[in-house]
Amino acid sequence: MPKADNTLRPVLRIDFPPEDRLGRGKIMLLELIRETGSISAAGRAMDMSYRRAWLLVDALNRMFQEAAVESQRGGRQGGGAALTEFGEALIERFRGMETKARAAIADDLDWLEAARADVTPPQPLPTRGRG
Repeated sequence: MPKADNTLRPVLRIDFPPEDRLGRGKIMLLELIRETGSISAAGRAMDMSYRRAWLLVDALNRMFQEAAVESQRGGRQGGGAALTEFGEALIERFRGMETKARAAIADDLDWLEAARADVTPPQPLPTRGRG
């Protein structure tokens, strides 16, 4: 079994009041759409339904003045999806903000890590026979 990554890491989420949010999940979905050329395949890679993936893409496209993803309906080409220039820029900007945030609080993360309780997984309690 692979060793768990117990590194502290901040998680960036941008709230767009009143109800929209931009975070690592939507950005990961965009990256997978870029990689697979498909909303459906990107959703499957994230263990979500096509409907959920499509709703997230729709939300992203409505959050901004420009669409992040363009989709093509099925047909002879079989459909698909691609990031727009704006979608590519959105990924780049968000990943840059994550890097800046980590760098800005690196000393604080080091302090938290030093103050952190032992992170070794707890061992199971021994079992006793009934008797």
